[in-house]
Amino acid sequence: MAKNRFSISLRVFCALSLLLSLYGCKKEEAKEATSPVPVVVGDVQQGTIDRIIVADAVLYPVQQAAIIPKINAPVSRFLVNRGDRVSSGQLLAILENRDLAAAAAESKALYDQAEAAYHAATASSIPEESFKTGWDVQAAKQAMDAAQKVYEGRQKMLAEGAIARRSVDDAQVAYIQARSLYETTQKHLQDLQSGVEQSLVKNAASQRDAAKKHYETSTAQLSYSEIHSPIDGIVADRPFYIGEMATTDKPLITVVDISRIVARTNVTAEQIRYVKVGAKGRIAMPDGSNATDGKVTVVSPSADAGGTTLQVWVEAPNPGGKFKPGTGARVSITAETLRDVVTVPVEALLTSNEGKTVVKTIDKDMVAHEKKVETGVRNEGRVQILSGISVGEKVVTVGGVGLEDKARVVIATVSEEEEDEK
Repeated sequence: MAKNRFSISLRVFCALSLLLSLYGCKKEEAKEATSPVPVVVGDVQQGTIDRIIVADAVLYPVQQAAIIPKINAPVSRFLVNRGDRVSSGQLLAILENRDLAAAAAESKALYDQAEAAYHAATASSIPEESFKTGWDVQAAKQAMDAAQKVYEGRQKMLAEGAIARRSVDDAQVAYIQARSLYETTQKHLQDLQSGVEQSLVKNAASQRDAAKKHYETSTAQLSYSEIHSPIDGIVADRPFYIGEMATTDKPLITVVDISRIVARTNVTAEQIRYVKVGAKGRIAMPDGSNATDGKVTVVSPSADAGGTTLQVWVEAPNPGGKFKPGTGARVSITAETLRDVVTVPVEALLTSNEGKTVVKTIDKDMVAHEKKVETGVRNEGRVQILSGISVGEKVVTVGGVGLEDKARVVIATVSEEEEDEK
């Protein structure tokens, strides 16, 4: 009986101990529940914020020349290799040109000959002929006048019976011949003076000009055998070998200028409304490293075929050639700057259970309040708030996840090391 009493007492003691233990835990939990939650806060500010459009891009050289020969000929020499840096006008290759050189030399000789003939026609032949013909006209006139006098004198003498008829006839024939010579030389002089004989000069000039054109054509054909670089840059491709036939339908050498780089990206129709030529742009590696500043140079006026995006080009310096054409990059375009807008740190934005964007504000009594907000432009550090909170309020930037509405908080400080890590 005593043993049973002891057992009952023991069970009662254990039950009381358990109740006391549970009571102590509840008191501890209540105490913990009422303790302020440490948080880090930021200011709701009024200021400026940039509308930044970030997109993936493909890199292109600022200039590229795929040099296609103008003639079909075997490659005689290459003066550069792939990867060589070249200057505008530099000789890169020579095609087989012995036949072209011979044709050019022949054309040069024919041109020189035609030029000499033209100078002879203009400098001596026509003036000399005009001068000589003038003297011939005067001599023929004198001879005609003399023959006419002889003929008229003999006619008188024949009438007087002093000479035979034959002498008169001989004088008449001489006079007719002299008059015909005079008329012929006079007509020739008139032709020279009226410009008919200038056709000789024109013909000589035409032959000279034709020979000159032929010489220029053959010289141009010869020049086509020498391949020069049209731009400064680097030899990116040289697919032919010496002795292979270079043709007019394939590039012999490709030169690219990568002193500057062009990033081509596609943006949506909504974003393109804010992008203007001349806007600030930044090109970086896909991981964000090696950024270089530039500007927007091209904004496509229409969407891509079959798509809903529009192309934008950002051009920037490429010091050291660190960006390679054909590779990917990350582009950031500062489309516009908004002034006098309300902003908060990006870390202050949270998502409520209903999927709404909210922030946790702290009032003067150190109590947290959950507020729905409408956001606008967002960049790397801050975000525009269109409605929901006002300038001067404090928002939770660290510790807001799981923080209940109307919970008591205490503002904690962030060390420099933690700030750097953020």
